[in-house]
Amino acid sequence: MMEKFDFLLGNWNLEYRVSKSAFSEAYTGSGTGTFKRALDDRYVYFDYECTLSSAPQQIGKAHAIFAWDEKAQIYRFWWFENSGAFRQATCNFIDKDTLFLNWHDTLLIQTFKKEIPDKVILKMEHPVARDKFELILEVIFTRK
Repeated sequence: MMEKFDFLLGNWNLEYRVSKSAFSEAYTGSGTGTFKRALDDRYVYFDYECTLSSAPQQIGKAHAIFAWDEKAQIYRFWWFENSGAFRQATCNFIDKDTLFLNWHDTLLIQTFKKEIPDKVILKMEHPVARDKFELILEVIFTRK
């Protein structure tokens, strides 16, 4: 089941665009990230580092784990930041090039969408009206 993550595997340069929203002021950033398989291909790990214009002296780091839950028949996602923040999500593939995440304990949604073989766009949004979402974060992944 983890073969669906193949479009994300590898090393990436990251360009952050955070929109002004109810959650934060606008800012930008850059970083690097790596998606790789682990533990007999049962998991996909994502590790990243970034600096943001809102806190240029701080380096943000995170480790994430994707896994297939055989019993529930759904992908699970865990997110750990060096700030101490911890989140969980469930996810599924809308199509072969789009991974959708539903963050637990929030109304936030997130997608990873392959635009071309070496470019993926991550968008995080939250609902503001029926069928209308506010963009919170966009990260452009460009393969190294």
